[in-house]
Amino acid sequence: MTIDRTTLRWNGWGPVRQENPLPGDAPQWHWIEETLGLSRLPSTPAVALHDIRLPQGRLSNETLTKLRGIVGDNQLRTDDYERAFHARGKSYHDLLYVRAGKLDMAPDAVVYPRSADEVLAVVQLCADQDIALIPYGGGSSVVGGINAMAKSLGGAVVTLDTTLMTRVVQIDKVSMTARIEAGIYGPALEEQLQNHGVTLGHYPQSFQYSTLGGWIAARGAGQQSNRYGKAEKWLVSAKLATPKGFWTTEATPASAAGPNLNQLVAGSEGTLGVICEAVVKIHDLPERKDYRGYLFKSFQAGVDAARRINHAEIPVAMVRLSDAPETYFFQTFSATNTGGLKAKLQRAYLKMKGFDNAPCLMLIGHEGDKDTVVWAQEQTEEICKRQGALALGTGPGKRWYHGRFNSPAVRDPMMDRGLGIDTLETSTRWSNMAKLHEKIVEAIDTAMAANMPEQNARGIVMAHLSHSYPDGASLYFTFIFPRQLDREVTQWQAIKRAASDAIVMNGGTITHHHGVGADHAPWLAEEKGPVGMSILKATKREIDPKGVMNPGKLLG
Repeated sequence: MTIDRTTLRWNGWGPVRQENPLPGDAPQWHWIEETLGLSRLPSTPAVALHDIRLPQGRLSNETLTKLRGIVGDNQLRTDDYERAFHARGKSYHDLLYVRAGKLDMAPDAVVYPRSADEVLAVVQLCADQDIALIPYGGGSSVVGGINAMAKSLGGAVVTLDTTLMTRVVQIDKVSMTARIEAGIYGPALEEQLQNHGVTLGHYPQSFQYSTLGGWIAARGAGQQSNRYGKAEKWLVSAKLATPKGFWTTEATPASAAGPNLNQLVAGSEGTLGVICEAVVKIHDLPERKDYRGYLFKSFQAGVDAARRINHAEIPVAMVRLSDAPETYFFQTFSATNTGGLKAKLQRAYLKMKGFDNAPCLMLIGHEGDKDTVVWAQEQTEEICKRQGALALGTGPGKRWYHGRFNSPAVRDPMMDRGLGIDTLETSTRWSNMAKLHEKIVEAIDTAMAANMPEQNARGIVMAHLSHSYPDGASLYFTFIFPRQLDREVTQWQAIKRAASDAIVMNGGTITHHHGVGADHAPWLAEEKGPVGMSILKATKREIDPKGVMNPGKLLG
């Protein structure tokens, strides 16, 4: 099962025909104006594709003929829609260009191979002719990871779209592994696995519009990674098409035969080759799922509870803690649409319980067999209550679970009204969590305040803890701000630079699961160190001597 590209937004998130979560008469708009200190929200619609002039193609007729010979006439696309769709990813930064109709880096052609052999032939043709090749799955990168960047000014670019490679080749229920082609989207992958009673359990927020190969290439994390692991944990083996030929990594359960090269593939971001298929770990479908909410009087109390849950080795699927601004924003944003009476009653109850001063919401999920889920839920609730939490029951957990993929759809209508909304993430040790959270919030707040379109305008910055481990956890930040319409990109760059500098200077990783791409590349060397960078660059030179594979990403 594949997705028809023409049903998706080439300049936004999700289907063209999806319902607008924030129509023009939504009551949330007035609340947003007040919260951001704005007198009004401007109308800033995206430029239509028919009003955009794409750059002239730079591939010779001879090269186009050779590409057709590999993938066939129907699988080579040079039309405006395909080129525009594959020009950039889905980051806020990308959309500033795409929505403005600035598509200077659109690929010259898009190829849709149907097999690993066709992928290899395309890779080697591009290597022979020194043409930049961009591996592309769902296109959901938010760090500039699949942008159609040429090797040099005026150079040609081919984007290789893997989404016709969608087979679940083999399911081994004895070893609990599956071999799957890399272009399969999340819903189709889970449908095929679950028909056999198993699951990969990888559910990132981009799940509906991202692919297996992209998850591995970006070293991604699903929302239930506490149970099922990040991509580098569930990856058993991968087959890549590289300029030097096929490369298949080791597939044994464990080995002492030197470093495990799967760790080079996970996070390689298409710079070493195109991931064609992967062997992954699978699990029996959980007999029971239990998601519920807890309210803490402070962010630190919730952090302490998350740490204690991990140290107790309780088998949780997810522990997600929102800080006070995020808890307030989403509670108020939702209540705006319900008339307010229920929200007033809730506030009165929380005040009576002593939770009226900036409470923080934690969501805890358990998945597995019935007995284990019941036991684990009891253990986590006991820890939360010892930290002073108020148990909210399953209602908040169920609401989150059923709407867990919806948040990205809010960005398009916000951008239509002159607002910027972006995210970034990191991770750090438990002992450094409070400091890093404080420094990043401060950096984003300060940078937003220095780059506002109106005197009294202001931004919002909020965060949540997720993807936790025995030694630490990730922090995921969302920030919303009024755009400076005459300097949108410069405004974003100032905020991004301030946040990224704060991460690196205060003991965080530049990315926990979004990847490096082009946006984070300037900060990678400080994290890896000179020896580490030399190893990565030497690997790149050896496997891709002409540097045609996804230039400008990861290593810059």
